[in-house]
Amino acid sequence: METGYVYLVGAGPGDPKLITVKGAECIAKAEVLVYDRLASRRLLTLANPSCEMIYVGKSPDRHTLRQEEINEVLVKKGLEGKIVTRLKGGDPFVFGRGGEEAEALLNAGIPFEIVPGVTSAISVPAYAGIPVTHRDLTSSFAVITGHEDPNKNSSAIAWEHIANSHGTLIFLMGVANLELIAQKLMENGRSKTTPVALIQWGTRPEQRTLVGELHNIAELVEREKFTNPSIIIVGEVVSLRDKLQWFEKKALFGQRIVVTRARQQASVLSQAIEDLGGEPWEFPAIDLAPPTNPEQLVKAVRQIKRFEWLVFTSVNGVDAFFKELKNQGKDVRDLAGIELVAIGPATQAALENKGLRVSFVPEEYRAEKIIEGLASRVLPGQSVLLARAEEARDILPESLKALGADVWDVPAYKTVLGQANKEELQGLLRDHLIHTVTFTSSSTVRNFLQLLDGDRSLLKGVKLFSIGPITSATARELGLTVYREAEKYTIKGLVQALVEG
Repeated sequence: METGYVYLVGAGPGDPKLITVKGAECIAKAEVLVYDRLASRRLLTLANPSCEMIYVGKSPDRHTLRQEEINEVLVKKGLEGKIVTRLKGGDPFVFGRGGEEAEALLNAGIPFEIVPGVTSAISVPAYAGIPVTHRDLTSSFAVITGHEDPNKNSSAIAWEHIANSHGTLIFLMGVANLELIAQKLMENGRSKTTPVALIQWGTRPEQRTLVGELHNIAELVEREKFTNPSIIIVGEVVSLRDKLQWFEKKALFGQRIVVTRARQQASVLSQAIEDLGGEPWEFPAIDLAPPTNPEQLVKAVRQIKRFEWLVFTSVNGVDAFFKELKNQGKDVRDLAGIELVAIGPATQAALENKGLRVSFVPEEYRAEKIIEGLASRVLPGQSVLLARAEEARDILPESLKALGADVWDVPAYKTVLGQANKEELQGLLRDHLIHTVTFTSSSTVRNFLQLLDGDRSLLKGVKLFSIGPITSATARELGLTVYREAEKYTIKGLVQALVEG
């Protein structure tokens, strides 16, 4: 059997987008992924579905694996010929014990590679608005383990030197020893009024920052119940936080938000949430599939010249229609003379991107308003093609027929249950790690409940946001309480509702 290969990868401090490009590639190629609690769970979604996942952090039924046991796992899987990615919080070589893992692999004859990560020592203070160096305040910094007991007989920390330096001091995972650390620094000459900051769960939605001085920081930490994982930063640079803090000021900071749209559509909403400081979790409740009877669309496109009106109620309908148009060797020239209707600005943009002019977009983006707008425009006997979702409501075709139109209500696609990991979703909800769920259509509501196996109690304390009245009505019919509805029935409107929260 061939020997495997092991990548020792720094996962960064917590924000999944702080993974390096190479780190992400190593996760994607892994046959075995060995990870701990400091690596973002969102990074696991980058792995191949067939990848073996091995958690080596704390869990309810056991404590953290000893380092020797982790080394054994890496060696065992490497000797099995597997490509192994060891995902470690921060950087593997900054108090990450990556050196020990590399030595174990070397002794076993297993080739390995080190993929550096963004260390929490500098990134977490940055997310709290604290630069570790500043030309006016300090030109050096030291990174020190916070695990060591400062009172032990043979300390490896030269307290007399670091205390009297003018540099910034950064202690990692030192909350339990904070009182002793502060005492040692003051005993060795550091002013008791030196600014100190603690940053817990830095770069994540749970990030909390506490500022004090050496003489009172331990008391403040105990009162505010700060625990590890936390960064302790000592020095005058802490005074810059009031001016430079940025992450915690973002409109959606601290919010972990579920996006239920189909995976191919989710990125726009997810990016908007992320830009505003929230953490989007994509659990696609729906997926898009060809309609049950695709021949109806084929027939309608084949006879496209017979229609005076072509109505689209979603971008998905536009995409499906033009795919079939292309399949038949046709293009936009075959739509000459046909009036185009779009339900809203996103659908309008999808048509305009194809070089087409849209005749009508209602001011309110729903079927009822399309009817109001077309009542004086569609003449009796005119042919109207609706290219839309198979499960769409009947009000639009029935109302157009009432105007005397010849209506072809053609399913261009259908929505099916998405491929979301329902076990992970339910686990996050049980652990109260989700703050908000967004719904962008009635089908996302119905299918999301299927992902919960109908257990509405999982949503206790979770705010539900809806893109518009039809979606809200479906939610209420299914026993859900909508916290807020978008005023404009668009993704932009939904994001605004989240901000106004």
